[in-house]
Amino acid sequence: MDTAVKYDIELIKEEARQLVKKGLISRQRPIYALCKYIPEREWGVFELELEKNEFLLRDRIIDLLGSENWEEDGS
Repeated sequence: MDTAVKYDIELIKEEARQLVKKGLISRQRPIYALCKYIPEREWGVFELELEKNEFLLRDRIIDLLGSENWEEDGS
C-alpha cells in the first residue's frame, strides 16, 4: 500500500501558505525551513518538485508564494 503524498508545486505552495497564515513560519525564511513540516521520507520528492519548478532551497518562502491576496485591505 502506497501512502506517500504526491507533491506537486501547487500543493507545496498551499502547504507553505497555510503555515505562514497560521504563523508557524515567516515569509522571509528560506524554503528549506519547510523541511520541519514535511516527513523525512518524503523530503526527496518534495525537493525534486521544487527543483523542477526552478526553486532553490535557499530561496525565500515569499518567492514560492508569489503574490498573495489580502482579505483585510478594504479594497
